[in-house]
Order: sequence, then C-alpha cells, then structure tokens
Amino acid sequence: MPKDYAALPLTATRRSDRAVEDEGWIRDFLRRAAIGTLATVYEGQPFINGNLFVYDELNHCIYTHTARVGRTRANIDEDGRVCFSVMEMGRLLPADTALEFSVEYASVIVFGVASVVEESVEATRALQLMLDKYAPHLKAVQDYRPPVEEELARTAVYRINISEWSGKKKSVEADFPGAFWYQPAQS
Repeated sequence: MPKDYAALPLTATRRSDRAVEDEGWIRDFLRRAAIGTLATVYEGQPFINGNLFVYDELNHCIYTHTARVGRTRANIDEDGRVCFSVMEMGRLLPADTALEFSVEYASVIVFGVASVVEESVEATRALQLMLDKYAPHLKAVQDYRPPVEEELARTAVYRINISEWSGKKKSVEADFPGAFWYQPAQS
C-alpha cells in the first residue's frame, strides 16, 4: 500500500537517501543561494514569485521585500503562512533510457509565517543585510546612500519566521559517464 504523503510532516522527504539533516549545511545553503521563491495563498489559490532574500541566522528568519502594495502584501495580510524555497541545479546525468535521465541538485524548503516589518530600524537593517549579501564589494555611505524613511514608505519588507525547514541533495561522482552542464538552446 502506498504511503499517505499528506499525513507526513511538511518536511518529510520522499527519498530519505537525499534528505539533508545537517542544519549547518542548510544554513550555509540559505546564506549563499541567489534567489528564492515565496509561496503564499489567497482564498485557496496558491501564488509563487521569485525574490531576492537574505537569511538572518542571528534571528533565524528570512527577509525579502516587494512593493508596498500588490499580491504578495494582500496574501500575507490575509494569511501569513508561507513556504520559501531555494535550489541550485548541478550537472545533467544521461542514461540509456529517457525515464532514467536525472540531474544533480540541492534545495532547501522553509515553512514559516511571514509578516510585514513595520518598525523602520528592523526594515533598514533587513535591507542593509540584503545589500551586503548582493553587493558585498560596495559599502553604505562610502559607495551609496543607505535607504531613507521616504524610500521605506515605498517598499514592504517581509520577515519570514522559520518554523521548519528541510534540505535535499543529489550528487554523483565527478567522473559520472556523460554528465554535462545544461546550456540553453540559442534562438
């Protein structure tokens, strides 16, 4: 009889051999991942969008931001429960049959509750953490003017308080026969 996957914990991984339980690996992956996807829901309709983000290890949360008004804000105001995902693709792994083709990958899924950061000191800190992540070679004040109150009024900073997370990874030996990196077709 097949497993009742709906009855398993949110963080359960179907392939236990690919589950990553090392929390240090999960934290490191969240620190270095470039883009995440935020899943929200409104009246039963799921929504997902890609976001720049930063993992704040000290506060065990994720910060992201969007426009002050829009779908993300409306959804989170209605129901703060969210899922946030980051992933990276490795090499493609050919096989003798199409169904057996595979890919190396790594991913982290986060479950939590999102809220709009209303306090300007926290919002400014979160945005600065993002700037430090994506432009570490540039320094506030020296290379650019940090955000000011008028700018904070135009954006919504979100804090995702992490309640659960899970990691998953597939990698194979370096000399896997025929392994190759994906190259998009030229149009």
